[in-house]
Amino acid sequence: MTRAGSFWWGVSTSAHQIEGTAPDAPRGDSVWDDFARRHGAIADGSDAQVATDHVHRLAEDLDLIAGLGVDAYRFSVAWPRVLPGGTGSVSTAGLDFYDRLVDGLLQRGVTPLPTLFHWDTPSTLEADGGWLSRDTARHFADYAALVAQRLGDRVAHWITINEPREVTLLGYALGTHAPGRGLMFDALPVAHHLLLGHGWALQALRAAGAESVGIAMSHEPVRAVGEREEDRSAAELYDLLNNRLFADPLLTGAYPDGFADLMPGPVDDDLRAIASPLDWYGVNYYSPAYVGAPTGRERDVNGIDMPAGLPFEVHDVPPGYAGERTDFGWAVEADGLGELLDLLRERYGAALPPVVITENGCSYDDPAVDGRIDDQRRIAFLHAHLEELDAARRSGADVRGYFVWSLLDNFEWAEGYRQRFGLVHVDTATLERTPRASYDWFADHVRRTRASRT
Repeated sequence: MTRAGSFWWGVSTSAHQIEGTAPDAPRGDSVWDDFARRHGAIADGSDAQVATDHVHRLAEDLDLIAGLGVDAYRFSVAWPRVLPGGTGSVSTAGLDFYDRLVDGLLQRGVTPLPTLFHWDTPSTLEADGGWLSRDTARHFADYAALVAQRLGDRVAHWITINEPREVTLLGYALGTHAPGRGLMFDALPVAHHLLLGHGWALQALRAAGAESVGIAMSHEPVRAVGEREEDRSAAELYDLLNNRLFADPLLTGAYPDGFADLMPGPVDDDLRAIASPLDWYGVNYYSPAYVGAPTGRERDVNGIDMPAGLPFEVHDVPPGYAGERTDFGWAVEADGLGELLDLLRERYGAALPPVVITENGCSYDDPAVDGRIDDQRRIAFLHAHLEELDAARRSGADVRGYFVWSLLDNFEWAEGYRQRFGLVHVDTATLERTPRASYDWFADHVRRTRASRT
């Protein structure tokens, strides 16, 4: 973790979304390659075979990171690039790529912060059950040890897993993300195995000498859309499934009441590994969730089909909402970040480690005018959220870092290339990088904030 009193400024990406693959930079298939081959699975029919071609434009992208003046860069290691089959034969070329990435960051004075799993489960492991299988958690820990053995002499800080909630709920329960299973509540073992994989990987990283280890968890304050008791109950259930089901085991060593009985065992032994002490707790925040009692009709919420029959109904925005939305349709609610930080402190108390905001950002596709992309809406979004973060820290929230999502426009999962989160615009035809006005704004903010604290 950063030294007491210090603060990480950074930007984030993930391997599958930016790297691409090519004969001279191969990787094995992941569940997202398989998912993209399904007709209609990706909104624009695209895939990530090229993505932003980061593997061939590494030096250019590293210079863009350095140009922001940030302290750290959060990236992910692609499991199928290192172990194309998920286990067994190791790709020397894959590990060599991450060697170059880490060395390039250090040469530019930027701390590397790798995430070991950002959704790209190797296809061969998915064929054997994926995260429904306990074996995948064990294979993940072995992979973590392998990567740490190669990079651990230069990498001190690690993230095990990004957003186990989304993998469980979107990938296995609803099936709107890879691997597209659609199991509904039968997906609960996935949550347990992801958390167990985190715990075992954390132990492997500790054994390899890691200085600090965290996890990146998506969280959102849940707001009931009505005053009826059934609306409040629906919101509480949604909060339990989307926030507490994943955070409670990590931070308290126990599942919410009744859930341990639904998980594959041995649960008590597993919980001891899952609750291995963290050095810091990563929070990904984008927008609150607005939830009410079910009405029995299917809904499309921010591009995700929410089937009838769920015990709650999720809304894009609250009734009568007239505020700003991102291009994804998400409500811009900066106060939700402060609300969330307060909620985590209240709920977990001394069990909550220092927090790092590992993702915060927005999708806007403002046009270029005379060669310049003046994305004032993104600047306003970041400014408002950073003000909220400052207020939370003044009120006692122990937050040690803030990472913008994302450095680059990228392959935005089931949306393909339709949503643009980057401080840097990427032309999907030419792959040319063009820093937006928000890139300059964030670099200036980092510079001014750092100067004011020295």
